[in-house]
Amino acid sequence: MKINIKKTTDLTPSLQTYIEEKLMPLAKFIKHLDEKGDVEIWLEISRTTNHHRKGDVFMAAADLKLPGKILRGQAEAENIRTAIDEARNMLHMEIKKYKTKAGSVRKGEQREK
Repeated sequence: MKINIKKTTDLTPSLQTYIEEKLMPLAKFIKHLDEKGDVEIWLEISRTTNHHRKGDVFMAAADLKLPGKILRGQAEAENIRTAIDEARNMLHMEIKKYKTKAGSVRKGEQREK
């Protein structure tokens, strides 16, 4: 699984490491889909505003590109690391829903697209 990061704030090496530590474990849930290496995560991190100092200031949005499907997790928080954690948790829930829906199709039936 490949992680691509779009940033509008400074990306420190420690934040880069933190992102990889948090997002790479998601690969174990989709390893059967990543046989060809087509699965990518596009993560966008940014400040929602430059003039506020309190409230939800940071935004993290993660798009997981699967073959034929895109799953999204997005969160805003006061801390960039908290926003990344919340986006990862939302993405994990979306993966579970996707796997449940894909697994519920019986043999011989066609999937709805």
